[in-house]
Amino acid sequence: MKVVDVADMKISDSPDEELITYALGSCIGICVHDPVANIGGLLHVMLPLSTIDPDKARDNPFVFMDTGVPRLFLECYKAGARKERRVVEDAGGASLLGDPENDVFCVGKRNFTMLRKLLWHNGLLLKSYDVGGTLSRTMILRVGTGEVIVKTNGTSTLL
Repeated sequence: MKVVDVADMKISDSPDEELITYALGSCIGICVHDPVANIGGLLHVMLPLSTIDPDKARDNPFVFMDTGVPRLFLECYKAGARKERRVVEDAGGASLLGDPENDVFCVGKRNFTMLRKLLWHNGLLLKSYDVGGTLSRTMILRVGTGEVIVKTNGTSTLL
């Protein structure tokens, strides 16, 4: 099992491996999987736009959606994944401050919106997602099967 930290990304071509990330609050976890090549990638993104801190984006592109997602796709391609076969799923984007309707920063919502825009501009759709609410999530990608499991408050769900 490979752990993906906050503002981190891991790629695997080992069918027996699992990629896991914890503490997806307002952050978003994005899984990419190529079922033919058995390549999987998991990215844990904190914020939507790198324009707030270009230096930080240069140092670690995985902090931001607009710089992290392209790197995730490129690294998966380098490992042998094909664009036309990739499956994208995500989880997170919660409002941990309580009522999502009164969350003035809306970081989780903005993260999810930015992801959808990036995918749309590249002609992609999400296969499935588990976003919003007020609870933190754990996300697991089983590289060999492409199964994505989301754990929330002690309950596991297969996306």
